[in-house]
Amino acid sequence: MAVIDIGSNSIRLVAYQDGGRAPLPLFNEKVMCGLGRGLAATGLLDPEGVRLALDNLVRFRGLVDAMGIGTVHVLATAAVRDAANGADFARAVQERAHFTIRIISGEEEARLSAWGVLSGIPEADGLVGDLGGGSLELVDIRGGGAGDHATLPLGPLRLADLSGGDLRETRRIVRAELARLPWIRNLRDREFYAVGGSWRSLARVMMDRLDYPLHVIHHYSVNTHDALRLLEAMIRLPRDKVRRLPAVSRRRADSLPLAALTLFEVLRQAPPSRLVFSANGLREGCLYDQLPPSERRSDPLEMALAAIAGGGRFQFSVEQLKQFLKPVLEDFSAQALRLTRAACQLSDIAWVEHPDYRARHAYERALHLPVTGIDHPGRGFLALALCARYGGPLEGPEVAVARRVAGDELSRQAVRVGLGLRLAFTLSGGATSVLTDSALVVEPDTLRLSIGSSGVMLAGDALDRRVDALAKTMDRQGQVMVVERAPSAPPAIPAEPLSGT
Repeated sequence: MAVIDIGSNSIRLVAYQDGGRAPLPLFNEKVMCGLGRGLAATGLLDPEGVRLALDNLVRFRGLVDAMGIGTVHVLATAAVRDAANGADFARAVQERAHFTIRIISGEEEARLSAWGVLSGIPEADGLVGDLGGGSLELVDIRGGGAGDHATLPLGPLRLADLSGGDLRETRRIVRAELARLPWIRNLRDREFYAVGGSWRSLARVMMDRLDYPLHVIHHYSVNTHDALRLLEAMIRLPRDKVRRLPAVSRRRADSLPLAALTLFEVLRQAPPSRLVFSANGLREGCLYDQLPPSERRSDPLEMALAAIAGGGRFQFSVEQLKQFLKPVLEDFSAQALRLTRAACQLSDIAWVEHPDYRARHAYERALHLPVTGIDHPGRGFLALALCARYGGPLEGPEVAVARRVAGDELSRQAVRVGLGLRLAFTLSGGATSVLTDSALVVEPDTLRLSIGSSGVMLAGDALDRRVDALAKTMDRQGQVMVVERAPSAPPAIPAEPLSGT
């Protein structure tokens, strides 16, 4: 399945492995065409932009045919929607590239952008802002659905035409448009979810200025005070200095101050608790829109990790691992339990790596997983847990990034989960059915591993060390005991509901 997004500034083709709950991108190509350049003055699509778009859409047709993609959604937004010759352009695309374009309304664009954010951040509560070259879509989202919404002519290309590039005039236009939306005040003390290429460029600048260590755009968040301070500096930065910023592409540089001004004015209307950047938007919303409600409710992180991790080497069960660890998870929050399940899913991910590098590779891979449904503290948790599971360092520069983004409490819990998984794999060798004959028992001063008599051959020095390491994370002494019969297993743990994030 593929989605082609024809915007005011760029066109993009993204091919996905499937259109399920956690679609994995297989190919992604963007071309900056500038279809909406000059639209406010002429009412027409830019002629050079049309030529570039048609040539590249013909190329996209060749690519999707070569890839054997059966379903292609082609969406055109503000520029084609508003231009007097937009329908002519759509016919030309049909004739030359054999794509049928769906020219979506502003209302539909806002709805799909909201769906895109919710597909990757199911618990999102606040205001979505999707900034394209020609328009800004604003949508209030809560409880997994979309409410008030609006489309405003505030894209950087449109603003440049309307204001002549004058920032004072730009500010006046933006404020006048936002003043028409009284419901935007509902943003106060919630979150603002920023979508769109120009705002993703701003996220990179913020990461650079704040010396943020994890360069993953999705779910990167900044407190509103820091965001407003950095945006104000970006607005005032001379164009030649914007072009020299290492985090900004040459094609985005000229529009960046206008994008920064628009975001600044939205945030100052009713300051949110945080600014959150979403890598998901219109394209992902289009795929999410095709799903039945029951599939939308599934956890995107769990779905993605199931595809990435596979089933392990032997008889591998995530539930058996989670069941074994349950006694040491009693003080975990719903968020930490959800992340523990994810760590269990990934716990055998590095078995094919060289033994000396398994911890490092697992750590790096968890930090930079190409998935949604997880924030940056969650990435830090998974990276630290997997590093511990493979016997890597728990302190020091090797794990500094994970500890910084996870914070103290999640870091402490991640180490416990990782050492618990290390114990489980030492005990079972990765054949997790062995774990059903053993149990962890937490006592006031002791963490005891009870092994059924059928597992006596599994005991040994390595197991003692693993139990001791796990016990220390709980301020207890470790103990291994062989019993005549397997201890009663605690009741099975159902998968956590999506609301527990």
